[in-house]
Amino acid sequence: MSAPLPYPAWRLETLGERCLMVAFPSTVDPAVNVAVHALAAALEPALPANCELVPAFSSLAIHWRPVPERDDPDWANSLSTQLQRLLAAGYQTTADSGREVTIPVCYGGDYGPDLAAVAAACGLTPDAVIARHAASPHRVYMLGFTPGFPYLGGLDPALALPRRATPRVSVPAGSVAIAREQSGIYTLDSPGGWHLLGRTPLALFTPQAASPCLLRPGDRVRFVPITPAGFTALAAGDAR
Repeated sequence: MSAPLPYPAWRLETLGERCLMVAFPSTVDPAVNVAVHALAAALEPALPANCELVPAFSSLAIHWRPVPERDDPDWANSLSTQLQRLLAAGYQTTADSGREVTIPVCYGGDYGPDLAAVAAACGLTPDAVIARHAASPHRVYMLGFTPGFPYLGGLDPALALPRRATPRVSVPAGSVAIAREQSGIYTLDSPGGWHLLGRTPLALFTPQAASPCLLRPGDRVRFVPITPAGFTALAAGDAR
């Protein structure tokens, strides 16, 4: 473990009556996201059970629900003091504790209808797009949009494109997509404006499971290309 490093520039914000947020510089930056998760890890053991931490790209929200028989009216001030102490002390950097999760993807065809257009826009062949996407060091920055939807940083800059000019009304669950400098995986059938490169047979959100979301913030994701036959086989076997 190394010596503590200072947190990036930060500010405390009050969001309503029962939420405090630590806001770091608003940017998609691995160092800032590491700071978000380091703060969450340092804070979580000290929080009571009625609190919930919500990490995002560059912020950490701390929500708490009322517990009338033991609710502390000054708890927000106490938490603010604790946060300022942790932020002043800095954070420890360790070996990346996130898991590496392999996600099989069938690229192109009906599974990835935007692959050819992405290749043309980037001046690459479809095979080169697949290779670059699979080789990118993807990291789960946060979950959002729909339950379990991972926002992944680390996309190869050669694949960075703005969102589609016209969003789709419905995108199939499991679709692997890119927009700007990010990748994402649609967890439910939903509208969407990202470019669809492929689809995974894995279920990323299973409400009845003990851990409903397959991915967690801080995880590393490795995409592995599979064939349509491989997709069908994994889907039939309930690949999660």
